[in-house]
Amino acid sequence: MTQSSATKAPLLEVRALNRATLERQLLLRRSALSARAAVGHLLGLQAQNVQPPYYALAARLDGFAPQALSALMADREVARIVTLRSTLHTHTAEDCLTLRPFVQPARYRELGAFRAGLTGVDLDLLARHARELVEAEPRTMAQLRQTLSARWPDADPRALAVAARCTLPLVQVTPRGLWGRSGQVALTTAEHWLGRPAGPAPEPDSVVLRHLAAFGPASVKDMQTWAGLTRLRDAFERLRPRLLTFRDPNGTELFDLPDAPRPDPDTPAPPRFLPEFDNLLLSHADRSRVIPPEHRGRHFRGNQAYRTLLVDGFLAGVWKLDPDALVIEPFTGLTTVQREEVTAEGERMLRVLHPEASYDIRFGTVVRP
Repeated sequence: MTQSSATKAPLLEVRALNRATLERQLLLRRSALSARAAVGHLLGLQAQNVQPPYYALAARLDGFAPQALSALMADREVARIVTLRSTLHTHTAEDCLTLRPFVQPARYRELGAFRAGLTGVDLDLLARHARELVEAEPRTMAQLRQTLSARWPDADPRALAVAARCTLPLVQVTPRGLWGRSGQVALTTAEHWLGRPAGPAPEPDSVVLRHLAAFGPASVKDMQTWAGLTRLRDAFERLRPRLLTFRDPNGTELFDLPDAPRPDPDTPAPPRFLPEFDNLLLSHADRSRVIPPEHRGRHFRGNQAYRTLLVDGFLAGVWKLDPDALVIEPFTGLTTVQREEVTAEGERMLRVLHPEASYDIRFGTVVRP
């Protein structure tokens, strides 16, 4: 597309992008989708910790109960696996077996940082050996390090275990990930855990369409940021005749599905309590559609991310759950009506996820120097 034609594409201001994205993310109004359908529509839920997928669905679904997602995990209809951006996600079984092959080039790229510790190691042989180990019995990363080091004593033990994780689609087996349960991280292959072979990697075009349905309107760089991949422009160009194009306030070309919802920018957006690392805040190269410039970087410190609060559809604060209180720290002053709405949403979240406990709701300090 030429620069002149790009400037002729309809402009989507920040609030229009915000409302469209919230609607795709099931955050503008709660959805009646099942937990399984929602996980599939959203192309997975960030799951570096156990609880975030449950909080993510509680914010998005009407009538959600944590046992719904926990049961899906126990029944192996969803699973926890490293996929997008080299991070752990909860995916449907189908996406475990197809999206992981789609992002496999990024896993090989990640492995490049450990090559020095793998001198002399045949990675194909390592993958076959590691597969035999974890399919015989789920193994922890420590067990993989120990066992693989016995086979390759001159290699770096950590690099060997990382190589197994990068070359194989390893899922975390239950009880890890179940609501209200605990368990160490033990790994086996997705094929073994789910009882079926992995499918071929989907064509990029089909993943582009799914991404736009969940995160659009989006640029090529947005999708590359979401997937942790490069060289996806060709897929967008093949799809161009089937898509609409827009431009954002910076002139970046955005693509979208013709029949996707693009609500009025003035559509009310109720407060939402989101978990740390929610994909809403991580899946665009330009995150200003959700994160105001003045609040950029305020929801994390170093490698620590805080649970986030949306007010009027935008990042507006962080929150934490203390033993006796839900503590909310707005970044700016809230109106009386906004405080009442935030409090009501907090009460709802607590009823859904922690009905057995009693918590106060306080506006205080979450992030400390």
